Amino acid sequence: MSNDGTGAHEGFTAEERAAMKEHAKELKAAARRGSREQKAAEAVRDVLAKIAEMPDSDRIMAERVHAVVTATAPALAPKLWYGMPAYALDGKVVCFFQSAAKFKARYATLGFSDQAKLDDGPMWPAAFALTEVTPEVEERIADLVKRAVG
Repeated sequence: MSNDGTGAHEGFTAEERAAMKEHAKELKAAARRGSREQKAAEAVRDVLAKIAEMPDSDRIMAERVHAVVTATAPALAPKLWYGMPAYALDGKVVCFFQSAAKFKARYATLGFSDQAKLDDGPMWPAAFALTEVTPEVEERIADLVKRAVG
């Protein structure tokens, strides 16, 4: 819907188009890689490089989230997903970190896909706003990731 009240659809935002282009590049890069071990090592390097590019406040949180997720659930493989650090089980994204800068948001987000086993009745949260990663937040992330992978 347009911002001018006419109801006309104006298409994707520049940020959304950039995310789609990043995802296409990620898929092409993954297809060119060699062995499974080489793919995994390069995917980790890609995630760490993407985290290093983030503005300081997002980078600090993303580094902590990465450390907690990889320590809590070593079965999750780091990979880029639409230009965001993500963690996959058998190639399917379970959770991801979206920096506030990605879509010019007020806060970063820790999100979970439908692959995450967080079901709790007929409704449950699948994304969490992050403004700081404290020791208490790290514990909560670890608990969520444990539940998500079952």
